[in-house]
Amino acid sequence: MHKGRRLSIEQSGPTANKTIVMGILDRDLRQIRTKVVPNVKRETLQNEVLKQVKHGSTIYTDEAIGYDKLHYRFVHDVVNHTERYVNGRIHTNGLENFWSLLKRTLAGTYVAVEPFHLSRYVDEQVFRYNNRKEMNDNQRFCKAMSQVLGKRLTYSELTGKSDSPHHAETGTGETVEPF
Repeated sequence: MHKGRRLSIEQSGPTANKTIVMGILDRDLRQIRTKVVPNVKRETLQNEVLKQVKHGSTIYTDEAIGYDKLHYRFVHDVVNHTERYVNGRIHTNGLENFWSLLKRTLAGTYVAVEPFHLSRYVDEQVFRYNNRKEMNDNQRFCKAMSQVLGKRLTYSELTGKSDSPHHAETGTGETVEPF
């Protein structure tokens, strides 16, 4: 990378040109919930935690600034990753496992993922993770297919574009299917 471009990116901050995904792991149910969020500001992150987590629950996080006010509504324990990764029950290893699986999938299987579609890829990985123990591949496939039965995904919904290459439009505004 050119020195000038690298400097420009470094000055933009660590989240510049990145799509941010927030994740919550329910340790008792071993279930992940994720959401693509617009930024890592305290208000954004804590509002998502308030929507997803029952008041009074115990929350384990790293020491990111975005989580520093959670102790007002939750039992909030923090692990400082510069000192250690585990302090008894206080760790984020389960969620880090999910991020590792997601990143390997994105880098290895899908290679080039547009930010517009990232939530769909994340949702797929959440589905796999949440159903990894009690189902085999065949059962997961059947469950996924049962959830799409009767639903239609159009080209414009999928791509965010309304100009389908497979449909020719006539001058009258009607769409004609090609042979």
